[in-house]
Amino acid sequence: MAELDIDVQSFDIPRLVTVYPDRSGLRWWTKAWFNNREEGESSVEITRQLAILFLQNQIEKNQWLEEYFPKQMEVYHHAIEQTREQLLNQINV
Repeated sequence: MAELDIDVQSFDIPRLVTVYPDRSGLRWWTKAWFNNREEGESSVEITRQLAILFLQNQIEKNQWLEEYFPKQMEVYHHAIEQTREQLLNQINV
């Protein structure tokens, strides 16, 4: 059973992230939503250069979330691992 590989994508938790400027275009922000929550997380100020890199897909979404929303990603990883363990336990029954 140890070599049993479970595809976590089939029960993944939705994660949405965006970057946006203020009205003047001088300050940039990132915001994230986890598990389809309507409210989302508090916005975090970022640099314009990082916003551009993210918008050009030069920074991967999970890497971005790990950097700017680490506590939420810790919860995400824990939930995925719990689900994986539950599935393994069901298979072993």
